[in-house]
Amino acid sequence: MQAAPTPLSGGEPSTQARKFSAPARVNLIGEHTDYTGGLVLPMAIPFLTTATISPRQGNLYSFHSDLFDQQREISTEDRSDAIGNWTDYPVGVLRQLQLLGIEPPPFTLHLHGNVPFGAGLSSSASVEVATAMAILSHSGVTLSEQEIATLCRRAENVYVNSPCGIMDQFVITAAQAGHALLLDTRTLAYENIPMNHAALADTCIVVCNSMVKHSIANGDYGLRRRELEAGQDILRKAFPHLRDLGDATTDQLGQCKDQMSAESFRRCRHIITENTRVRAAKVAMLAGDPTQLGDLMFKAHASERDDFECSCEEVDFLVEVASTLTGCFGARLTGGGFGGCTVNLVATADAPAFAQALKIAYRERFDIEADTYICEAVDGAVRRAALLHEAPQA
Repeated sequence: MQAAPTPLSGGEPSTQARKFSAPARVNLIGEHTDYTGGLVLPMAIPFLTTATISPRQGNLYSFHSDLFDQQREISTEDRSDAIGNWTDYPVGVLRQLQLLGIEPPPFTLHLHGNVPFGAGLSSSASVEVATAMAILSHSGVTLSEQEIATLCRRAENVYVNSPCGIMDQFVITAAQAGHALLLDTRTLAYENIPMNHAALADTCIVVCNSMVKHSIANGDYGLRRRELEAGQDILRKAFPHLRDLGDATTDQLGQCKDQMSAESFRRCRHIITENTRVRAAKVAMLAGDPTQLGDLMFKAHASERDDFECSCEEVDFLVEVASTLTGCFGARLTGGGFGGCTVNLVATADAPAFAQALKIAYRERFDIEADTYICEAVDGAVRRAALLHEAPQA
């Protein structure tokens, strides 16, 4: 369990309206490893949630958005539970700050942005991080990158009751432009891996939104996680030195196969082999080898499809078609799964034609208009705020 963040002194509360933006993210490789002490390799992409926070009189906190009809007002003394709409995400962040002893002055918080919902690009974490940056500034408090990310994760786990890991909140908070972020989700140690070394400089990331929506707050995502954790518990009992699946090997898993369900075995096998693929992806990126990186992405998708079983017909089709198109080095499902987006490593010169061909094939097969985005790696919320001199750098 993460230790509770310690508030740091940060100055006087804000007396004027201020804006803070948090990007979306796409995960290059390392899926479902972030709640079992594993490795992830995401990057921030240039969709944004912007939180505008303004001081107000009285004793109310007010939450509004351009994207939803619902509004919410609560008193500064209110500690009520989630109500089941979009406001739970920013209110959950407020609740976690209050649990740390941070009592913001009354405010109006307005959210707007263009992060696609239900696409696996982490619109919820983008809302959470933008909200945290805004309320912290309004309160005159500074937290570190690690503290902001873990606070936002707790907001989603505890208040929204969505069993997400730390990856989304962390990269959205701490990403650096031009780099992917290699994160050890147990220790929160991270390093920035350049996206443009050697031959990788001639590639780009193309995200394709299948337009198949999913919710990770319940259902199949939660079932997969329970199956995974059941297998992890069996491994820990057999090998007491293991902290979690981040330490486990396929040999150890094989020794425990008869003690766990077939589903738990496959879920654990995905995690253990995925951690190996993330380590290999770092090597490929530092070598500037898009062919090796792309091969790892294809293998990661096969593992998600067959072992974790979180893909679907539409996404499998997108990956299969991508593998046949000129300029594609690799493709895989990204995000929680059961729909959402694919991430594709494509030669920059071929990217527009690749995106168009993928859309056409998908429309002909499913009669669905997919969205595609050619993405660069951008700064996370802390660096964005520091560059704009909107807040002291955490």
